[in-house]
Amino acid sequence: GGEVVQLYIHDAGRSTGDAPIKELKGFDKVFLAPGETAVVEFELTPEDLAFYNAAMEFVVEAGEMDVMIGASSLDIKFSGEFGVPEDIQLE
Repeated sequence: GGEVVQLYIHDAGRSTGDAPIKELKGFDKVFLAPGETAVVEFELTPEDLAFYNAAMEFVVEAGEMDVMIGASSLDIKFSGEFGVPEDIQLE
């Protein structure tokens, strides 16, 4: 059968404005036989972590970012966090 794997992030420490509870940043559909497993990899870019602040500047804030993986926004199978360094540069 097919399964859609979805990647969500949440910037809990955002200092300007409210961050979405879950923001979809990637997805992939995999097809598996019964009992089969697969590894799905996602790559987040600095642009994926950026948002428009009150001055309408597209910025990335340093701090902790929550990450969630699941079949849907209501069916989260894995969650964790990672740090965003202060020196991230947008292209």
